[in-house]
Amino acid sequence: MIKGLDQLLKDNFNITIHDKSLLDEAFTQASYVNEHPNEGLKFYERIEFLGDAVMQLVVSEYIYRRYPKLPQGRLTRLRAAMVNEDSFASFARECHFDQYIRLGKGEEKAHARERDSLLCDIFESFIGALYLDQGVEPVVAFANQVIFPKLDEGRFDEFFDHKTELQELAQQNGPVTIAYELLSENGPDNDRAFKVAVKIDGKTLGVGEGHSKKHAEQVAAKQALNKLQQQAR
Repeated sequence: MIKGLDQLLKDNFNITIHDKSLLDEAFTQASYVNEHPNEGLKFYERIEFLGDAVMQLVVSEYIYRRYPKLPQGRLTRLRAAMVNEDSFASFARECHFDQYIRLGKGEEKAHARERDSLLCDIFESFIGALYLDQGVEPVVAFANQVIFPKLDEGRFDEFFDHKTELQELAQQNGPVTIAYELLSENGPDNDRAFKVAVKIDGKTLGVGEGHSKKHAEQVAAKQALNKLQQQAR
C-alpha cells in the first residue's frame, strides 16, 4: 500500500477506497513493476483507460445540464478543454497526486513525476480506481470538489460568450439598455490592463479586468450574469 495516499484522500476529499489494490495499481508506473518482478504488481494503464471514459461521461453530463443553451459544437470544445492532458495534469498537482506515484529509479532520476503526460495518466487512473471501487456517484462528488469549480473561477471562460448570455437574460422581460464603459487602461503596450464596467439601464452590475478590452467586457458580463441569476432565485 502506498504510504500516506489513503490518508490524503480521506482528509482532503472524504474518500476511502475499500479495495486498496486498486489504489496501488492506479499510482504505479510500469517502470516500478519492472524493478519488482516478484511482487505480482500491476501498473496503471488498463485502469487509466477506464478512468478516461468515466471522466468523458461525467464531464459531458455536467456541462450538458449546466449549460442548456450551449450548442453541441461549443459543448464539445468545452469538454475537450476540461478533459485533456493539460487540465488533468494540473488537477493532479493540485490534489498532490504527484507525490504518491511509484516510479522506477531511472524514471525518478528523470523527474518523470513532473511530466504532464504521466500526471494526466495518474489522474485518470485514480478516477478509474474510484469508479471500480464505488461506482459513478463518488466520481461525480470528487469532480464537484476538484474540476467543476474551475468553471466558476473562469479557467474555461474562452468557451463562453457572457455578453450574449447577459443580453438574452436581461431582455427576457422587455428591452433594456446595456452599455460597457472603459474605466481605466494601464500598463506597457505589451501588457495592457483594462478595467470595464457593464451597466444595465444606467446601473452598474459588473466590473471586469483583463489584458484586452474584450476580455474585460466578458468578465464584467459574467459578474452581471451571476447577480441577475442570484436575484432570480
